[in-house]
Amino acid sequence: MLADIFPTGYHATELAGVQPGETVTVYGAGPVGIMAAYSARLKGASRIFVVDHVPSRLNLAHDLGAEPINFDDGDPVEQITDALGGYGTDRGVDAVGYQATAANGEEQPATVLNQLVGTVRHTGGIGVVGLYLPSDPGAPDEHSAKGELLVKMGRLFEKGQSIGTGQADAKRYAHRLRDLIIAGRAEPGFVVSQELPLKDAPDAYDRFDRREEGYSKVVLHPGMG
Repeated sequence: MLADIFPTGYHATELAGVQPGETVTVYGAGPVGIMAAYSARLKGASRIFVVDHVPSRLNLAHDLGAEPINFDDGDPVEQITDALGGYGTDRGVDAVGYQATAANGEEQPATVLNQLVGTVRHTGGIGVVGLYLPSDPGAPDEHSAKGELLVKMGRLFEKGQSIGTGQADAKRYAHRLRDLIIAGRAEPGFVVSQELPLKDAPDAYDRFDRREEGYSKVVLHPGMG
């Protein structure tokens, strides 16, 4: 967990500027999104929303104390602002990236970015660790294929939001997160759903890619029979 997903999730909360007592929304309940929500909890967030539509992932978010939001049930921006009495969350995290999809399954690369602009309050912060590429041959349109996305920049500017992006430097966080684990303050292993021998890797990756129940995070053991 310290090699990738925990530092990346923590990095997302750093980019967003999460502080104790604040409210946070995380888009994407894959391993990194779950670690971002967990990191927000470790930092003392008062209320955490996690947006996805895969039941097992949303259940995991609920188990760690977050409030699951299923985007199949309606606009997640409206669901969250309604839950907060018309206000947005203080911070938001994009743990999805350019392969974001609409409820009908259509790929819409800028969807999560624009939903975060709507979800996060005025002067709030957004952290983006979901992957975005300068070139995407499989994109749904010619602009997205060149990494040119239609983002609601005017609304982001009007709301005075800040946005931080980029891959995590895992070494930057590894020692502090390791020490949290040693002290018993953090237990990221809860995210592991399967432990399998290395020979099962191709099948496990396929099941993970299909969002199959029980394959949210697989640990492979080379020596396992």
